[in-house]
Amino acid sequence: MPAYYVYIIECSDKNGKKTYYTGSTQDLKKRFDLHVLGKGAKYTKGKKLKLVYYETCLSNSDARRREIEIKKLPLEQKRKIVEGVKDEN
Repeated sequence: MPAYYVYIIECSDKNGKKTYYTGSTQDLKKRFDLHVLGKGAKYTKGKKLKLVYYETCLSNSDARRREIEIKKLPLEQKRKIVEGVKDEN
């Protein structure tokens, strides 16, 4: 059974400002390499990139749902995911 991934990339711009890009894929290494080459997404182009988090999903639809869920989170909650901090709610 193929795996699907949801991933978060830390993006650093020329001024050192850090943001996160979230995506989903079936081939994590290939997708990250495309981002590094400037062919992954317009948002990541020209930035210093670091893969900081990923999780495995059983289906493409599960991965896309989780990607959308993460994208809707505020920056601080994304940081908690990256740092492995569990919400106490």
